[in-house]
Amino acid sequence: MELHNLKPAAGSTHKGSKRLGRGQASGQGGTAGRGHKGAGSRSGYKSKKGFEGGQMPLQRRIPKTGFKNFNRVEFEPLNLGKIQELVDSLKLSEITVENLRENRVIGKSHLVKVLGTGELKSKVNVSVHAISETAKSKIESLGGTVNIVK
Repeated sequence: MELHNLKPAAGSTHKGSKRLGRGQASGQGGTAGRGHKGAGSRSGYKSKKGFEGGQMPLQRRIPKTGFKNFNRVEFEPLNLGKIQELVDSLKLSEITVENLRENRVIGKSHLVKVLGTGELKSKVNVSVHAISETAKSKIESLGGTVNIVK
């Protein structure tokens, strides 16, 4: 190693930013790269998200169809087959919303509805937000209980 082949460590140096508005000789003097006049040349200017310079924004140009019910309650589906997997793998005798959240089957604020698809072989007590009639009858036929949580 000699003086002529020394280099700074990778990532330790940064390319200097342009020095704006420091005279004409700098190449970025005068308007400092902001152009002449208009909102973008002034201090404090912030463009709104989706603003297209006065042109009708894409969000407003495209046609709107259908109806979105903002009062809709979305449930996370949980089939009986999945419950049987959880009982087998985690040795659970009771399925609650807290159990499901701890084992990351559902998200933090999700509501759960048990559906009747799949086969359940063991007795399980279930406490969830909603349940289908077929799932309820299958669970109760095996001796389990169903509790609806609000």
